[in-house]
Parts: sequence; C-alpha cells; structure tokens
Amino acid sequence: MEKFTAIVDKDKCAPNKCQLECIKFDPLNRIKEGEGFHIGESKKSEIDEKVVTEMHKIPAKKCPFSAIKIIRLPSELKQDPVHQYGQNAFRLFTLPVPKKETVVGIIGRNGIGKSTALDVLSGNIKANLGDYKNEKDLDIVERYSNSILGEYFEKLIEKKIKISYKPQRVELLSEVYSGKKVKDLIKKSDDISLSKELISKLEMNSILDRNVEELSGGELQKLAIVACLTKNAEVYYLDEPMSFLDITTRINVARLIRSLKKSIIVVEHDLTSLDYISDEVQIVYGERGAYGIFSQSKSVRNGINEYLDGYIKSDNVKFRDYAIKFNEAPPNKTKTSIVLFEFPEMEKKFENFELKVEEGKINRGEVIGVVGANGLGKSTFLKLITGQEKADKGKVEKIKFSYKPQYIKSEKGIVLDYLKEKAGNSFNSGWYKQNILEKLGVGNILMSEMKTLSGGELQKVMVAGCLSEDVELVLMDEPSAFVDVEDRLNMAEIIKDFIIRKEISAIIVDHDIQFVDYLSDSLLVFEGKPGVKGRMEGINEKREGMNKVLKMLDITYRGDKNTGRRRINKPGSQLDQQQRKKGEFYYR
Repeated sequence: MEKFTAIVDKDKCAPNKCQLECIKFDPLNRIKEGEGFHIGESKKSEIDEKVVTEMHKIPAKKCPFSAIKIIRLPSELKQDPVHQYGQNAFRLFTLPVPKKETVVGIIGRNGIGKSTALDVLSGNIKANLGDYKNEKDLDIVERYSNSILGEYFEKLIEKKIKISYKPQRVELLSEVYSGKKVKDLIKKSDDISLSKELISKLEMNSILDRNVEELSGGELQKLAIVACLTKNAEVYYLDEPMSFLDITTRINVARLIRSLKKSIIVVEHDLTSLDYISDEVQIVYGERGAYGIFSQSKSVRNGINEYLDGYIKSDNVKFRDYAIKFNEAPPNKTKTSIVLFEFPEMEKKFENFELKVEEGKINRGEVIGVVGANGLGKSTFLKLITGQEKADKGKVEKIKFSYKPQYIKSEKGIVLDYLKEKAGNSFNSGWYKQNILEKLGVGNILMSEMKTLSGGELQKVMVAGCLSEDVELVLMDEPSAFVDVEDRLNMAEIIKDFIIRKEISAIIVDHDIQFVDYLSDSLLVFEGKPGVKGRMEGINEKREGMNKVLKMLDITYRGDKNTGRRRINKPGSQLDQQQRKKGEFYYR
C-alpha cells in the first residue's frame, strides 16, 4: 500500500493572507470538519500524517503560496526516521557512516538532509527517531546495535570520541567572533605545528592580525577549515568546505584533506573537488524539504556516476527521471564574427593593488568564462565594464547590461514582485514562464518572502533577475555559489541557451571549474600575485584557456567515459604523466 505524507513549509504558510484553501478543499473536512487540514497551535496549517492520502494533492495545489507538498514515501522504507523536525516537517531516515582513515564524500541536492546528518553525527542535534513530541532521550545506540554507527554513537554519548565540525555557514563566524583577531583563534588550535603548516599552504599569514569581521567569505572559509582540521579529534566533518574559495585554493584544500589520513566526512557540491578528495562516496536522495535517505558507500567513480545517472544499482532506486550528461557541446553556430562589444586595454590602480587588462572582442551568442585565483581583479574587471569603477587607462564603451554581483543580499518583498520589476511586460509571457521560472525552478517560490529564501534559492532568483532584463550583455559573478550539482548544470544550460536564443553575450566569473567548462565558449584567464597585481592577457579559445588554468593548478584533467564529466588524474599516474609530456593538461 502506498504511503503519503504532507509537508508544510512554515515560512511560506500564511493563513492570515489567504482564504484557507487547504482547509476548504480538503475532502476529509467535507466529511467532518478538522479531520483534514486545519490551523494548529503553531498558527499554521497542519494535518495528522496518518490520514494523508493522494487525494490531499487537491488542497495542496490550491495553496496560493505553494506551502504544501503531498509526498509519496518510497515503498522500501520500513524503518522510522532517525530524526524528524516536527509535524508535517522534514525527516531523515538514514545516516552516512564515518570510517577510519577514510574520506567519505557526500553528494546530493540541497534540502534533503546532508547538514542534518552531520548535526546528528556531531551531536549538535539529538536524534528523536521520529518521535518529535517525546522529550525523553531515545536510544539511538539500540537503533544501530551491532553496527559501526551503534559503536560510534555509544562512544559519542559517553564522550569517548572527539568530533571536529566545520559548519556550512562560515559567514556567521563574523558575528560570533566579532572583535577577535584571527591569530588569537588560531592559538586555540590543538596542533600548533599543523596550524602553521596549513596557514602557510593556504596563504593566510597576511590576515593573522585582522579582526574576524573584516574577513571576506573565502578568508572566513579558510579560517574555519584550519580551525577544524587542527583539533585533536577522531572524526572530522566538513560541510561545503569549497564555498567562497577560488580554484587554486580549492585544489590546495583538497590536497590538504587527502594528506591528513584521518576519518573525514565531506559534503560538497563541487564535483571536481569531491572526486579528488574522497576515498568513498555516499549518495543522499529524497524529496527536497520532505525526506532524505543515504545510500550505501560506493567507490568514488561509481558513486558520482550513479548520482548523475539518477539510479542507485545496489538499492535498486531510481530517484531522478533523467541522467545528467557532460557531453561535448556542439559548435555554437550563433557565435559569429559579428562583434557585440569591445573592451580596450585597461589599467586600474588602487592603494595596494593594480590590474592590467589586454583588449578583447566579444561576439554575439558567445559566453565567456572568467577564471583565476581570488584577489587578481576578476570582480574589478566586471566593475570596470559596468562603470562601477573607472579605469585609469582605457575607456569602456557603453552597452546595456545586467549584473549579478558576487555577494548577494535579500531584497525586500516577495520573489514575484522582484522578478516582475526586472522583467516588465515579458513576465506574463509563456516564454518567460517556461524558460526562466520553470527551468530555474523559481516558479514555486514566487510568493515567498525574499528574506526567507535559502542561499541556493536566493542565488537562482538573482540569476533569474539578471536574465530578465532587456540587455545585450549579461554579467554574473559566481552564479554557482550555494547551488547544488543538479541546479548548477541546469543553470549553465539555461544561461547558455538564453544567450544563444537572444543573440546577446555573457561574461561569467566562477570558481567551479566543471561549471565554467560546461558553460563557456571562450575564457579570460587572470594571473598574477593575489592582492598585489593582476593581469589578463586577452580572450583565449576554451581549450587553450583551460590548458593554461590547469597548468597553473598543476593538475591534469580527463573525461569520464560514461558521463563525460571531467576528472582530475591522480598525480604521477600513467595518464597524468602522458598528458604532462604532451603538454595536454586539458583532455577530452
């Protein structure tokens, strides 16, 4: 018998702003009032999960805020949840397993329990085993008796195991440690010699005397990683360690994590980094905001490939209707010799930094990727194009553009009003609904307050806003930040397709090398000394540009024969040596 459950998004549910459609159209309430959806003690809509059936999709669809989802739970689920946040709320059914001297990579969509799992394993959340009304301690050790997890939780409860945890939202460190200097936090490290080594390898010496609240997102991330890895612990948990970091630092962090030979679990959306870091992979699948399930451990290649296929062989579970393929893009026929925009040779000097840029021409239908380490002037280059900064040498011609900055903030109001203002009359067109709202997955959050959106949701809304404006040149700074694997690749396809259809152009800055490779026709490669001097030596054909970037990173790249995704070769492997000998760091 099929089992259904109802999920009510409390942030979206607004009974005082609707006609209580979920209650009025609930078939159970026609039999007896209050049997189905009703307003509970939380002043939000709720329903007893035992009475939920497929017919409750009717009142769910009537909700003007898309706050209710009726979900069919997998028939193979026999056990109770490990943890459930409340009535009609998210529940996690299984957990990843930490292993001795092994890096376990976790891959999955946003909103299906990856961070919740780390919180349970680290002891930040006390698992309620689905009994969210019972405040008594429930025995999770018994739940996992005679298993690695049972032994693990027994040690955790008895405080016989030490945990080190790097949270996802490192930007909150600015608030928690406001007024504290970086060097004072580093001094609290359990392993001073290791902390000095990591500080050197991550080039952090220049920020040691600064206050934490003065740090950028990338600097906060590096501080959090050093603080986590220099604790004396048996198990280390890192939640999205690559966010905010540039390409160079991502590779350095991946090498550091691999070199530690400790029990580590890493959650990460950057496929290239996850592949390089991990010894094993566990897939987490489910329904966003509803439930999450972790697969058994798999080899790195098989785990990532099964995730991309949307089918887990060992569990016989198909969790996506389509496979994600990184096929070689066909030649961009709309990228002609018709020049849309030219930028001149430019120079810009600040007190402690200078940027030199060679001239370039951008053709109609062309997407140009921008890569390079942080602090080399990529964002400054975009600001020179937009006129936010004025070049000391060279004058940029005027062009109609849209711009999504690196650091995004929530606007006031709801998503609907924000996008209507950006799109104007085109918002009501069928084309806009299909190609922007539906493809980017923002159509179901139109009535949501901007301030309630997750990082990934807000990023997608900002990208949608950038594509909504009537312009000739689209500029985006790190559009993949906070966005999961599926949405990143979907976003890349949408941007590329949009540029081709509109016969305009785009310049995209990003640090996910797979995303840039998938999206771009050509590349701008920034080189130099971070924070001191940056230079960009003109537009490169993609193969030439990728080869230059990978050579700078000292890694070689190959394509996976099944999925087409790019993989980093193991240093010193036969393929690595062959490609280096030929000078082919980028190989398809």
